[in-house]
Amino acid sequence: MSRLLASAWVIARRDYIATVFSRIFILFLATPIFPVLFGTMFGAIGANQDQSTAHRPVVALIADAAATRGLVAARDRLAQRLGDDALPDLAQLPPVDGDNGGRIARQLLVAPRRHYAAVLSGSLADPRFLLSSHAPDGTADDMALLLDTARASAALGRAAPPPVSLGHDSVAVGADDSGIAGARIGLASGSQTALFVLLVMLAGMSLSTFIEEKSNKVIEVLAAAVPVDAIFLGKLISMLAITLTFVAVWGAIVGIGLVALKPAMLAHLPTPAVGWPAFCVLVVAYFVVNYLLLGAVFLGIGSQAGSPREIQVMALPVTMVQLLLYGLAAAGTGHPDGWIAWAAAIFPWSSPLAMLARAAELPSLWPHLLALVWQIVWLVVALRFAAGLFRAAVLKTGDTRPWWKRGFAAQ
Repeated sequence: MSRLLASAWVIARRDYIATVFSRIFILFLATPIFPVLFGTMFGAIGANQDQSTAHRPVVALIADAAATRGLVAARDRLAQRLGDDALPDLAQLPPVDGDNGGRIARQLLVAPRRHYAAVLSGSLADPRFLLSSHAPDGTADDMALLLDTARASAALGRAAPPPVSLGHDSVAVGADDSGIAGARIGLASGSQTALFVLLVMLAGMSLSTFIEEKSNKVIEVLAAAVPVDAIFLGKLISMLAITLTFVAVWGAIVGIGLVALKPAMLAHLPTPAVGWPAFCVLVVAYFVVNYLLLGAVFLGIGSQAGSPREIQVMALPVTMVQLLLYGLAAAGTGHPDGWIAWAAAIFPWSSPLAMLARAAELPSLWPHLLALVWQIVWLVVALRFAAGLFRAAVLKTGDTRPWWKRGFAAQ
């Protein structure tokens, strides 16, 4: 056992240093910058399009002077309560008498550079409203509200009561159980998704780990010097260390950014059922175990490939399998005691995702200790199976007979 661990440590240290202390690793660390840049760019484009299509409509006022003053005053009063964006803008133009009002209104609506949504003429007692075909929905109702307010103010005059100022006293009311449960379900889904995205990004690298050694015949030298199990264990540990380096760098960047720019976002996060300290420990533990479980399988699959083209062909099926595992774990979110949740928790390769959601929803800690032991047992089985398959199919050493023939021979 000591020779196995010592050999695995040598291989892991060699691969880690060769990867992390290389120029290409800087590009690997910079990979998340590109989605962020593209997301920011397309978000800015979408925001500009929204501003250009969802601006406030402008209504031209060619009514008499009293109506214009009343409508402008009514808009100012209502904007203090409803917000400036809730009401159309008013453009004050010279008043037009009733005979020419309709003709001037149509000319204003079809003017190429004005882009008025509507034109109001006449007086408060007899308003005339002409609406453009491109006016947003609700423009007529907004102008009717302004007219009602202006009429009421004109009718009351100085007898109108002053604006009401309500107090801001509030009563602290605790959230009910359903609200807490819903928030924790959201936390469970979010943590599952974040863990899945990281695994999709990083675990697939294990497929191509053996390509270089197999192409330059280094694998034969390694297999002659150290046990094959040590090679697989060392490769897996090195890939995990590289991944943790990546996660630590970007975790620190994102954490500092949230604390500096969006501290309120962290303050409004719901508290997981097991508490934040235990939840953070479980997040790290389940990420490590899930990566090792997937990495062991991917190492076994990738070790059978003879060229980079075969690795590229394997990439899509591997991603689809990861999606199925995520779907199985996500199906049990919200119902941690249902049969789907238990099935996802028992199946080793979906168990970390399912148990992470369970940590957000239920306070018990002993199922997590049992689940971690269960997952580590299957990790050992997966590593042994991948190493045995590599010996039999690639190195052509050891007992290459099927396992059932070996069993009968032993008897």
